[in-house]
Amino acid sequence: MGREGISERRPGSAAAALLPPFATNWAVFLDVDGTLLEFGAQPEDVSIRPGLVRTLERLRRLVPLALISGRTIADLDRLFAPLTLPAAGEHGAERRSRDGRTHVAPASPGLARARAHLAAWASGHPGVRVEDKGLGLALHYRGAPGLAAEARCAAHDELQRLGTGFVLGVGQMVVEIRPKGWDKGRAVTEFMAEPPFAGRVPVVVGDDATDEDGFAAANRLGGHSIKVGAGPTVARWRLAGVAEVVGWLDRYARWLEPPPAGG
Repeated sequence: MGREGISERRPGSAAAALLPPFATNWAVFLDVDGTLLEFGAQPEDVSIRPGLVRTLERLRRLVPLALISGRTIADLDRLFAPLTLPAAGEHGAERRSRDGRTHVAPASPGLARARAHLAAWASGHPGVRVEDKGLGLALHYRGAPGLAAEARCAAHDELQRLGTGFVLGVGQMVVEIRPKGWDKGRAVTEFMAEPPFAGRVPVVVGDDATDEDGFAAANRLGGHSIKVGAGPTVARWRLAGVAEVVGWLDRYARWLEPPPAGG
């Protein structure tokens, strides 16, 4: 059997839960929080698993690899330093190609007013904080999960004031205002039209509602979509959690590496 014919079975899983067979012609797109990193109390309260940066470095030498995240590209560079990977930040509102070119959604002057309103609301609700991403805003309530409905209402009110150029996105303990027309599906599609991704099979891995657009793009392009964790999804495969994702990526990197000379 050739290398393309080897399937990856999770321990204890049924045959129907097989992960896609490893192949050399993949292009890999990875969400970050909840996929590569466990969630922290705040976005900055995360830690990189030992060996993760090394695994990503090995993979990017062997297949095209990009990060697709709600974080900004600058934040991704900080987290994964010294790596500088192709990346889509703010759910695709900013994107850096393999050659370093950047593509950014138009900024809106009305966002400053929305930020001020949400910051004033958050100041009266302990455990809630506003993150200014530059092109969008995130209202985090991980420190006050009981305020989920109120946080969504506050963000929705600002969305109404901003008008038609923005949409509301709901994630794990966060509600976001982000530019309309920019999502992870668009980012994957645009990467796949460029070298070195073009002509390959997209593999999108993510855990949250915002990853569903990326899954749909992978499915449409004849690729593989892998949901991390439980819950309804259009993804065709699953991994249980962050540890399983990191282990799977490490196995893929080792599978791709040629055997030692004379082995």
